[in-house]
Amino acid sequence: MKFSLSWLKTHLDTDASLQTITDTLTTIGLELEGVEDRGAALAAFRVAHVVEAVQHPNADRLRACKVDTGNGIVSVVCGAPNARTGMKAVFAPPGSFIPGTGITLKVGEIRGVQSAGMLLSAREMGLGNDHDGIVDLPADAPVGVSYPAWAGLDDPIIDISVTPNRGDALAVRGVARDLAAAGLGTLKPFAPTPVPAAFPSPLQWAITMREACPWVLGRTVRGVRNGASPQWLQDRLLSIGLRPINALVDITNFFTIDLGRPLHVFDAGKVTGSTLTFRPGAGETFRALNGKDYTARPQDCVIADAAGVQSLAGVIGGEATGCDEATTSVFIECALFDPVHVALTGRHHQIISDARQRFERGIDPALLPDAVEAATRLIQELCGGEASEVVSAGAQPAWRRRASLRFARLRDFGGLDVPADAAVGTLERLGFRCVERSPVSVTVEVPSWRNDVAAASPLEPADTLPPERMRKAAEGRNAIEPEADLVEEVLRMRGLDAVPPVSMPAIAPVPPPTLTPRQARSALARRTLAAQGLAECVTFSFMAGSDAALFGDTPDALRLSNPIAADLDQMRPTPVATLARAAQRNATRGWPDVSLFEIGPAYRPDGQLLVAAGLRAGSTPRNWAVAAVDFGAMDAKADVWALLTALGVPLDALTTTPDAPGFYHPGRSGTVRQGPKTVLATFGALHPRVLAALDLAGPAVAFEVYLDAIQDPKRRRKSAPDLPAFQPVRRDFAFVAASSVPAEAVLKAARGAERSLITGVSLFDVYEGNKVGPGLKSLAIEVVFQPREHTLTDAEIEAACAKVVAAVAKATGATLRG
Repeated sequence: MKFSLSWLKTHLDTDASLQTITDTLTTIGLELEGVEDRGAALAAFRVAHVVEAVQHPNADRLRACKVDTGNGIVSVVCGAPNARTGMKAVFAPPGSFIPGTGITLKVGEIRGVQSAGMLLSAREMGLGNDHDGIVDLPADAPVGVSYPAWAGLDDPIIDISVTPNRGDALAVRGVARDLAAAGLGTLKPFAPTPVPAAFPSPLQWAITMREACPWVLGRTVRGVRNGASPQWLQDRLLSIGLRPINALVDITNFFTIDLGRPLHVFDAGKVTGSTLTFRPGAGETFRALNGKDYTARPQDCVIADAAGVQSLAGVIGGEATGCDEATTSVFIECALFDPVHVALTGRHHQIISDARQRFERGIDPALLPDAVEAATRLIQELCGGEASEVVSAGAQPAWRRRASLRFARLRDFGGLDVPADAAVGTLERLGFRCVERSPVSVTVEVPSWRNDVAAASPLEPADTLPPERMRKAAEGRNAIEPEADLVEEVLRMRGLDAVPPVSMPAIAPVPPPTLTPRQARSALARRTLAAQGLAECVTFSFMAGSDAALFGDTPDALRLSNPIAADLDQMRPTPVATLARAAQRNATRGWPDVSLFEIGPAYRPDGQLLVAAGLRAGSTPRNWAVAAVDFGAMDAKADVWALLTALGVPLDALTTTPDAPGFYHPGRSGTVRQGPKTVLATFGALHPRVLAALDLAGPAVAFEVYLDAIQDPKRRRKSAPDLPAFQPVRRDFAFVAASSVPAEAVLKAARGAERSLITGVSLFDVYEGNKVGPGLKSLAIEVVFQPREHTLTDAEIEAACAKVVAAVAKATGATLRG
């Protein structure tokens, strides 16, 4: 938000210095972005009188001038074609810096004639692009005075940063109101004198989209003479970076900044029909004032006449009904718009305008009648004409609301002890009206321009609200934390730097962990898999739908409506799918042997899972000591077991079942479970069908570990390790079982035979052949018996072994091999 100091003083009666004003702005929350003092760079320049300008004796294109600077007459050589005797110009003395050229003047001699200064063009002063001649000042310009002071260029431009909730601060009057409340002067009254109606308005309003525009006022002014704005208005607009267009348009831009009240003017002679309607768009395309074409959607509120759309309401006007020098009759639009509708329309069409910036933050809903009168009067002052009656549609929204403040909350919640009288006085200076006060609290009526305090529901016309809703709106019961808003206002006006700082709570000597258990688990999994010899990959979470279908379901809910590429239209069901594609791309480039892993999301119809996935393709590296072998399902299971061990999962509590997902080989895969329901991992060789579809030469094995399914380790008090005093006893058993019996069933049965004594069971041999018969296999296991109280006797060992044999036989039907 930019404004000049002189503009601010049209609303604020103050003698405070510029430094005091800018310091106060930051103190009360309107943070200063910068101050531009255009006059500072031109301070050395003076108004001068060219006493004589004659042809240079030694140059055809130069003039030898005698210049009265107010401190005497000096000689200046000038090359401007308009340099002439008797004119008033801008003089730069020796030693001054010229902004437009970047040089510092010195006394010199040009073609034999002394030149002790310079007569300046607008471009040389940095005030424009005009370099056809020197600046020609009016004849009444006083000789010797400071040029920036005479031209009004010593008026500083203040730039502040406005937070999104402070729509009222996007107005010079709103800033002046805050400064007056902070004690920097008095806010000047604003009460425009009503302009009497001379005739009925030929144009009327209609609203069919009340949710976007609850209320609008309008007025016709006929007999106007449009043209260039007066210099004071042009200077104000130029000072903040706005380009003057013509008087009618400049007036609307002026009130947008001055009062924070965007207006629009239609050329009444270009409007088709007698009614302008606020309605939803219907796919019409129109050309806006910025020269671009826009297509109105049904979600957009437009202003349309009988010929079609003429404006995007609250965002930008249309070129077809814009005012120009030929305009003789104008229709003023002063409307109230729903901030959300304006924001969504502006964002969709990528239009950034001063009007949108204010409407989407919320404007003063009670200002409309005064704004129409002020705009009408200024139009008549600058362009003449007579005004019609004011026409309207809709109704003023129910904006009145109340908020209460307990004085103790200023200390308890805000951290600053403010006397009750001072707090009430601050609120009243900001425009809050006290309606009820007690020794401990105050209730105020919130002013119409403070949409951010005791924020009410979206704008709704008062005549459409049921009585109960109107009562609640008036009482502010639908407000969100109104008391906190009032605390902020009181503290802000006393200066944010006056709020005492509060130290953060002391932290424990040992800092808390910076990673959540889930993050720590992912980091540990990453290190473990890298230690297993797998290289980490980071692949896209989306892939071709045809490839994704090989690895799981591809519902429409997981299909991208706007993919970055045609072959990346489906969220992957598992990271194994993208790893397989990575392995295939490596193979086509001559690297068939790869070991890859990724920790990333898998997308399922019922949600998203965090998966540590790996894939090994080809064979182990060639080595003189060990022959290269193809990767098999047990290699993938070894990776799973290594990862689960590192994550603290008790392996004795796990079981492996052959029901792996369909993209695995049905006879060379498994699912790791903890209990009957919790699936921790899957592993196995990829199905030949999948390998063929991906054009990936086998073998290839993969695994998935579902990190979210792994429980956080329980916190236990650390104790000294249990080191038994007695030596363990190891016994080997060979069981003959049916080929369909999984080895894990035998291990589980043996482990449960004598839990207080058995501390370890492991498989060390598997044999299938003619020595055990068809359909059978031999499973050799080692069982570790660890005594706790005394050395085991032979009888106790034999009894324990018998329990193992009996438990395995009962659970699996296996018999001890003879």
